[in-house]
Formats: sequence, structure tokens, C-alpha cells
Amino acid sequence: MTRRAATHTHGGSMAQASGPGPSISVSLVEFATDAAVLSRTLRSLAAAVSTAGLDARIRLVDNARRHRLRRLAVSAGIPDSRLSVIEGQGNVGYGRGHNLALAGCESRYHLILNPDVEMAEDSLAQAVVFMEAHPECGLLVPSALDGQGEQQFLCKRYPTVFDLFLRGFAPRGLQMRFRTRLCRYEMREMFDGRNTLWAPPLTSGCFMFFRTSVLNQLGGFDLRYFLYLEDFDLSLRAGRITKVACQPSVRIVHHGGNAARKGWRHVWLFSRSTLLFFRTHGWRWW
Repeated sequence: MTRRAATHTHGGSMAQASGPGPSISVSLVEFATDAAVLSRTLRSLAAAVSTAGLDARIRLVDNARRHRLRRLAVSAGIPDSRLSVIEGQGNVGYGRGHNLALAGCESRYHLILNPDVEMAEDSLAQAVVFMEAHPECGLLVPSALDGQGEQQFLCKRYPTVFDLFLRGFAPRGLQMRFRTRLCRYEMREMFDGRNTLWAPPLTSGCFMFFRTSVLNQLGGFDLRYFLYLEDFDLSLRAGRITKVACQPSVRIVHHGGNAARKGWRHVWLFSRSTLLFFRTHGWRWW
């Protein structure tokens, strides 16, 4: 796989009958995603499930009341019989939306997936192989590229307030002045793109491959977070009861952006979640 061709998102139908692999449930919460980006995510999900031969149940949560998710999913190759759409609740937030989808799940594995993620065709197959070989692991995160083919670093050390300010709001020039600090925060020296990185303190929530039993034990996301840092909170709590791993053979492209570029409401939501996170887990300023 080249850096520019990280995923194969051709069409193809998801397996209609139970495959030989363990069962998986997938939750995706959608609010304001570009339709083309969302369609690529769903096509890559359908291809990855089919390649892995998984007995999959896909649960899509419509926080925007656009009533488009079923149509886009079926067009992407996800059979309607394998699909549930949760709608009518309005914008209840990212974590609460995923918790709605998690309710009643009896799968072996559960994938928390962002609507702006394209996964490699073998991503779920690789994830299952790793988890089956490592029963001590309860949460797996992948290797990720951004939309320009540059490496993203999904694992983080416990942040300071200054780290989050630099990452979320500082201009590019100021970020470059503190490049060494930010690289350490992103654990860049620990991730070589080949070997498993064990026990990162925090992970991104764009692709979280859980043992469903672990996720249920955690109670899912903390409902006090509406948006931002709910993934840090969840992965930090997960690390207290199970092993967390970043596995480079599981590959995705994440078309994400930072809060500052999305307007003042997102800045406010990020700041609110930051306050909640540090109040819950302990303050570190510098």
C-alpha cells in the first residue's frame, strides 16, 4: 500500500449470511458529513466486512434528521437486512449516539467508526486476526493517514492544557516552535509503522475496535461529553481494565479537521469538554 493509495474502496456486497469469522457490530454517528465522504466511508466498510467474512450488524445513528443514511448505506453495498438506522432523537451528541447503537449488542467485537474514515479492504480481517491472537487486548486502534497521505498519530500521552491549546487553536507558526513537544505528546518516537504499540494512554475515537464485553463493562461513552475528548476519556478508562494496542497492519484514512477551523461553536464545545476531562482525570497545565 502506498501512502497515496491507502485504501481500496471499490463496491461489492457485504456477506448476506453468517461468515466463518466472529460476529461484529458497527456504530456510526452522523451529523453534518459531506455526502461523498460518507458514501466512501460506507463503501469501504461494506468491502472490509465482506473481505473478512464477518457476520456484521451495522447501526447508523442520524443526529441530523436528514433521513439519508439507509439510502446511502444500501447504495454502498450494505444489505438492508444487516442495517439498523436510529433516528428521530435529534442531535444528542457523539458519545450518546454511539451508546444508543450499543444498546443490546451481543456481538463479539464492536467497531466505533467515524463517518469520515475510509478503511483498507483488509482492515477488519487484520483487526480480528490480531484480537484473536491477543485475548488480553480489549481495544485496538489502527494506523492512519490523513487525506493528503501523511501519517496521523492516533495515540497520545496524557495531555497538559498547553498541549491541547497548541493542537487545537495555535497558529501553524507557533505549533512549529513547539514541534518537539507536540511530537512527544503524539508518541511519534514510539510508533514506527511496523510494530504493535502497546498501552498508549489515550487514543483517537475515529476507529476503535473493541471487544464488546469490554465496551459494555465500561458503560460506553461518558454522556457528559457532547463532542470532543469523549474518546480520550473512554480509552483512558479502557486502559485501566484491559490492554490497548495500536496495530499498524490495520490501516485507515481519516479525513478529520481540528475544532478551530469549524467555527466558534466547536471552539466552545472543545473548551467545555477539555474542562470536563481535566476535572475528571486530573489537571496538568504545562
